[in-house]
Amino acid sequence: MPSFATLQASVEDIPTIITIQEKTWEPTYRDILSKEQIDYMFEKIYSPEALTHQMQSGQQFLILLADETPVGFSAVSEEHAGKFKLHKIYVLPATQGTGAGKYLLQETENFVKSKGGTVLSLNVNRYNKARSFYEKMGFRVVDEQDIPIGPYWMNDYILEKALN
Repeated sequence: MPSFATLQASVEDIPTIITIQEKTWEPTYRDILSKEQIDYMFEKIYSPEALTHQMQSGQQFLILLADETPVGFSAVSEEHAGKFKLHKIYVLPATQGTGAGKYLLQETENFVKSKGGTVLSLNVNRYNKARSFYEKMGFRVVDEQDIPIGPYWMNDYILEKALN
């Protein structure tokens, strides 16, 4: 079992985030989204410029390390007093099933609580099997949302969890 740790990311960590994302997005979304939509969204959300802007606009990124090797990341920001949004959480496909995702989500929740957060929300594609993972971790569906991204649509559930 690997030894996990997290660290707060900075702009210098953007190449690491992109590397993880390049290995994660296609296997995660290939059965849900077209290749064109995956490529479009990747460029919109994960270009170095887009990630820099997200960090400068208040998203806090955490990098997950397994035995000191980066294997995942998450990003959160405060939406309004006490309510935070989990924008991103990904672990490399090779680490799925090792406890990496659970560890990263728990560390992200701890980070949010340390910043005064009492509720964590997230969006998950209605066809993404990760929904069951979030529900096992205590999240509940509270709404549905259809979000236009360029010429495409994200058809999501909104999940929330009260943080104690």
